[in-house]
Amino acid sequence: MTDRADRDENTGVEPFDVVDIIRTKRDGGVLEDERIDWVIDAYTRGVVAEEQMSALAMAIFVRGMERGEIARWTRAMIASGERMDFQALSKPTTDKHSTGGVGDKITLPLAPLVASYGVAVPQLSGRGLGHTGGTLDKLEAIPGWRADLTAGEMMSQLESAGAVICAAGSGLAPADKKLYALRDVTGTVESIPLIASSIMSKKIAEGTAALTLDVKTGAGAFMREESDARELARTMVELGTDAGVHTVALLTDMSAPLGRTAGNALEVRESLDVLAGGGPADVVELTCALAREMLAAAGVHDADVEAALADGRAMDSWRAMISAQGGDVDAPLPEAKHVEEFRAREDGVVTGLDAMGVGVAAWRLGAGRSRPGEAVQAAAGVEITAHIGDRVQAGDVLARLHTDTPERVARAVEAIDGSWTLDPSGEAVPSRSIVKDRIA
Repeated sequence: MTDRADRDENTGVEPFDVVDIIRTKRDGGVLEDERIDWVIDAYTRGVVAEEQMSALAMAIFVRGMERGEIARWTRAMIASGERMDFQALSKPTTDKHSTGGVGDKITLPLAPLVASYGVAVPQLSGRGLGHTGGTLDKLEAIPGWRADLTAGEMMSQLESAGAVICAAGSGLAPADKKLYALRDVTGTVESIPLIASSIMSKKIAEGTAALTLDVKTGAGAFMREESDARELARTMVELGTDAGVHTVALLTDMSAPLGRTAGNALEVRESLDVLAGGGPADVVELTCALAREMLAAAGVHDADVEAALADGRAMDSWRAMISAQGGDVDAPLPEAKHVEEFRAREDGVVTGLDAMGVGVAAWRLGAGRSRPGEAVQAAAGVEITAHIGDRVQAGDVLARLHTDTPERVARAVEAIDGSWTLDPSGEAVPSRSIVKDRIA
């Protein structure tokens, strides 16, 4: 692979001209392997300027990439940093990645559930931005819990507790971190080649032997259109398989929020209900579906994962995982200083619930952030009391809005108003399946 050693060390002359690379992609051409290797390395080194990479990202956004280009771009991103290695562990490793959505707290019950079967789950997670919540933000609602672990601490915890959810180190795919921030401010986020290479460069660099992808589609998802979500899932599965990682994707429904909460402490509380053998049916369904995929990839077949939730094994793994990272598993979770009820104006059965409206409301209440590094409120969020299929009467509570800053409520109400679709005929709504398809 081409790297900085290909420069003329005497003159400092770079082997390629980034403007030529931009023109090639702008005009619909295919980028050669060595040019992809060089442009990623040069951008990481600061040789390729931000405005030049912005132009290239926009050219890729408009023109797309062939499969070979995406694979090489991903490999170059991985090569920009270090790779983790879990071969010293006595257990097989399996990981999961979700493209994110409203109320998506699945990682919280899923990691300890899979770990309860003697499989190691190294879950490197991130923080939320906008209407989708971040796993680390949720867990930081637990008193004492810390997201930042050294590599040694992570390995030790995987051996003892079986699962770890923590922040990714800065050494993994640094090119992606730099490019991700650029895409966010240049209108080039929604590019399937760039999304796929961003996700998979980090996941492959993490070094897990198997990966299960949860690719969401619907109103509250990153990929609203199912055809786009399906293409993204297929692209990521191909990238993982080509890299020698056992990769499977589930295409899942994010037209309505997952479960009945969107927030940080609120979602932790709901996750604990799932680990105690209860919780909302849709959260349990998706947790168990992903757990079966992760376990099968690690060689554990026909596992009765519902039983592991019911009999306390998964909860024991949760307590071990949280305690290992300094969390007080017995401490009460934060509660909001102000709770306001949002009520129905008419009678009917809930036939639709817009995930985006709920997610934006939770964000405006303080559960999310509008820019990286911004503080979030642990107790803020939306508690849904009327979900799809529920029958309500005018005046019934549809949701409770939680926040420490009451002045945020009015804008949250603007976001959530109109999110419920009610059928006045009162006819029952068929139950929806969360898992739409499996792509392998």
